[in-house]
Amino acid sequence: MDGRECHHCKQWIGEGEAHDCWTTTEAALTQDLSADLHDAWERLRETAANFGEQRIYASGTCIMFSRQSCYFFVRPKRSFLEVWLFLGRELKAAQVRRADRKSKTKVANILKITHRDEVEPPITDWLQEAYDLPDVLASKAGATRATSKPKPGPTQKTKVARKASAARKTKRR
Repeated sequence: MDGRECHHCKQWIGEGEAHDCWTTTEAALTQDLSADLHDAWERLRETAANFGEQRIYASGTCIMFSRQSCYFFVRPKRSFLEVWLFLGRELKAAQVRRADRKSKTKVANILKITHRDEVEPPITDWLQEAYDLPDVLASKAGATRATSKPKPGPTQKTKVARKASAARKTKRR
């Protein structure tokens, strides 16, 4: 039998058969959630959708929320919602399970949500802060570019060392 096994989903794919295991939907990712988790997911999505224009889509095992880039995503698990929130700072709060620096400007703060009542301040405030972060970074970048200084040239010590090295090479010849 001709075909191959998908290295992502481990499903057998026959020769010439179409397969796209990465195509998924929000409904598919949230269908197995308990009633409490589903309510928490609904509230989280509704809160984020009210921030303004953005793209909300399912990708692999996550539901992504993005403007120019992803500002947070939700990974539905069996007993909780894992929320990765990208901020310009590390959060110090009981709700935060872990914080990982992802770039010079962004820190991924990982939250664990188990109930609808958890989706309220300060979590909603952090979501809003993450949504607004690209605007804040853009304004800071504009201010930094205007005041940046040119890099200094070689020091006097470096020039002297180069001349001495060149003189030694000339003597050897």
